[in-house]
Amino acid sequence: QSIGDFHITMNLSLCLSPSFYPYYNFPNFPFFRIPTLNDYCVVWDEQHVFQNGSMLKPAVCTRELCVFSFNTLGVMSGAAEEVATGAEVVDLLVAMCRAALESARKSIIFDPYPSVVDPHDPKSLAFNPKKKSYERLQRALDGIKSIREITQGPYFEIKKQMDKLDPLAHPLLQWIISSNRSHIVKLPSSRQLKFMHASHQFLLLSSPPAKEACFRTARKLHSSTFAFHGSHIENWHSILRNGLVNASCTKLQLHGVAYGKGIYLSPISSISFGYSGMGKGQHHMPTKEELAQHYNQVNTVLQCRPTQSRFLQSRNLNCVALCEVITSKDLQKHGNIWVCPISDHVCTRFFFVYEDGQVGDANINTQDVWIQKEILGDNQPDST
Repeated sequence: QSIGDFHITMNLSLCLSPSFYPYYNFPNFPFFRIPTLNDYCVVWDEQHVFQNGSMLKPAVCTRELCVFSFNTLGVMSGAAEEVATGAEVVDLLVAMCRAALESARKSIIFDPYPSVVDPHDPKSLAFNPKKKSYERLQRALDGIKSIREITQGPYFEIKKQMDKLDPLAHPLLQWIISSNRSHIVKLPSSRQLKFMHASHQFLLLSSPPAKEACFRTARKLHSSTFAFHGSHIENWHSILRNGLVNASCTKLQLHGVAYGKGIYLSPISSISFGYSGMGKGQHHMPTKEELAQHYNQVNTVLQCRPTQSRFLQSRNLNCVALCEVITSKDLQKHGNIWVCPISDHVCTRFFFVYEDGQVGDANINTQDVWIQKEILGDNQPDST
């Protein structure tokens, strides 16, 4: 606590120093800053990616020192509740929301449905889970500007444009950001898992604290390993808000339960790529040979293109998660298809997104020693 107090004191002394704000009239500075507190990091005076757009309340920016001070030392924890959502993550959240809403299964998988207050009537809900209107929701989603556009200019100007297109577009964007219950951060190229051959890689921790605590207790007893979990991108809108659950024999089940009830995983990338929808059709299960051929054809072409944008360029997206799984006797291994009936024994760790039919290497096996060494390197979840 004393270390935290020291950091707070240092931050406050810097903030109260006239030399720290050479361009502001210091006596009037508090009056200038108070209306825009949500625009800036509460630990260090760093402006958020979206300025005052995405921050519904004071938050900590994503700079490593600020995140460390906030999470480890508790610096400014009384002033903020969370770390700001990065622009690339918002881009992904919007893409997942769109995929779920455009799905033929939206009545099942678009969960939760937004609760958004009507900007013209604060006493009523414009989007109400008890009175669902997917058509109205789609119109509002179409009114959301691309995240690429949002980051290129003053946010309030972009917000005005969205309000003209649809008055519910901006409130919906705020809901998409604030309703996410997972800790998801875009990995810089220096910390990406090279063997996945994906430029869009994320650290993904979707387990609530109670589940994570149960997982760590089980890991001490049984140890753990890593395996892939493939699911179509339309399902991730719900997964990020409800967690990865055992969907066998429920309305959420998409594929069969030939190997019993549980969360299906595989140490082999090609199997999980198939479950994620990579192939000829949305839910087609391609063979390993098909994926390998597709990988060689598509990825060779993509390597000749200029460096990809930090933002998603396409609506044709596929994704796969790398999970940590407890290796207890409950984990049923049927060759390269694993089934874990205990949802608390599976935790997502990394998330990979592929665009325009691109796929990763179909021959990756998480049980290979060199693969495990790379996973457990600087990217190890426990060290972040």
